[in-house]
Amino acid sequence: MLNEMLRYLGERGVGEVDVAVICGTGLGGFVQQMDTSDVVLSYNQIPYFPVATVEFHFGRLVYGRMGAVRVLAFEGRFHYYEGYAMEQVVLPVRLAKSLGAKAMFLSNAAGALNPDLKKGDLMRVDDHINLQPESPLRGPNNEKWGDRFPDMSAPYDVRIAALLHEIAAEQGVTLSDGVYVSVAGPQLETRAEYRYLRRIGGDAVGMSTVPEVIACAHMGLPCAVVSVITDECDPDNLQPVEVEDIVAVAQGAEPQLTALFKSAVLKVLSVIG
Repeated sequence: MLNEMLRYLGERGVGEVDVAVICGTGLGGFVQQMDTSDVVLSYNQIPYFPVATVEFHFGRLVYGRMGAVRVLAFEGRFHYYEGYAMEQVVLPVRLAKSLGAKAMFLSNAAGALNPDLKKGDLMRVDDHINLQPESPLRGPNNEKWGDRFPDMSAPYDVRIAALLHEIAAEQGVTLSDGVYVSVAGPQLETRAEYRYLRRIGGDAVGMSTVPEVIACAHMGLPCAVVSVITDECDPDNLQPVEVEDIVAVAQGAEPQLTALFKSAVLKVLSVIG
């Protein structure tokens, strides 16, 4: 399947990749910052590739340049709750690494468990707690991709983390560090669940990202994740959340996150060697 995808993309002009970006919530305008968009394909055009079903995920692959950096951007990700198998969820990682990507950036929307985090804040994911029901590495291991038991002591690259904080300081953007808890969804959490997630060490909760990060660790692909805090999950003052409100908060944070990622993409190759 992967070879067929690579053949199809190669025939349409997708070549070597330096940096890949999975544009989750908060990065809707990222591809507009690319200097060239040489190839733009809907996911449903690519053989065997899943289709994004979440209404605010575009579902397009964009290949081009940002400065001298060759960028592969995925506009929209896949979630376990959409009904996809975990190996489908992490296909963008497999594809990007197979095309030569040396670093990957991801974004997502998350609810704040830590009361110090507020709507519209940006949180760099420093570590995670995986409560997804299965691993993307379940099943026979492909030794060409990575070890059977990949190390997860530092899945978020410390060099890219330092770069993100340096850029955030230059741009006057507050960038917190925190632990992201990944749950299956799609339902939001109860008050008791929010209390539990906070007590086990979570700063923010969402329904994505960790499978892709595990795949990055498996393939030796340095990665970084920034969450947009779109709602505050205070179990003592919990209010119903509308998806439209989450999207609106993410759109408000989009210019800052896009500028942060653009600068990081332009500089990341110099810090990871």
